[in-house]
Amino acid sequence: MNKQQGFTLIELMIVVAIIGVLSAFAIPAYKNYIVKSDIASGVATARGLLTNADLYIQENSNFPTALDSIGAGSDMSALGTISLIAGSGAAGTIKFLFDEKSVVKGSDASFIRSTAGWKCTFTPKAGLEIDETALPKGCNKPATI
Repeated sequence: MNKQQGFTLIELMIVVAIIGVLSAFAIPAYKNYIVKSDIASGVATARGLLTNADLYIQENSNFPTALDSIGAGSDMSALGTISLIAGSGAAGTIKFLFDEKSVVKGSDASFIRSTAGWKCTFTPKAGLEIDETALPKGCNKPATI
């Protein structure tokens, strides 16, 4: 009687099928993880400038117009660029625009300052569906009319 060495074709096909089923669950979960991590990175980059912007406003009585005035640069993250949009007086916006290196390219995370304080919003690019659970705590999609 010959001793069997190796695996039969059926055994190998079963292993391939099991790997296929497992990857069918893992790939969408990984994509959601990447979306969440990109958004969290952009929000964290912009959030790091809030204290500096508040100090600038306290000292100058208006919202900063240049990133270097709050110790920042537009290229603080590899995922996008930061910009300042001054409003009237102390009101304004710190905006993080996601670029081509991000899976949410064309979207933006903004911290909007008003008399009530800072408010975080995430605006997905047109046609991009982002679940609320992918957003960091305290950051919401803008209300749609």
